[in-house]
Amino acid sequence: MAQQGDEEREFDIRWADAAEHKEPSARARMLAARWKENPPGPVPFRGEPEGVGPRRSSWISTALVLGSVVAVIVLLGWSGFRAP
Repeated sequence: MAQQGDEEREFDIRWADAAEHKEPSARARMLAARWKENPPGPVPFRGEPEGVGPRRSSWISTALVLGSVVAVIVLLGWSGFRAP
């Protein structure tokens, strides 16, 4: 059965957002404690992932794709001329 005070007990997001003190998440507290003793080193904005070899330049990839397309076209054309 509904009680009279149910509307008053309902969570109000505006009331929560207006709170003066907001507790950090468990992960934020864990990282803050860990970094207090052992701060992380500087990391480049987009560092290379570990275990990945050097990247090919874009023109090599383009040449491989275009070469493959040309090879398929030539193969299909050659097989079309040989068909009885």
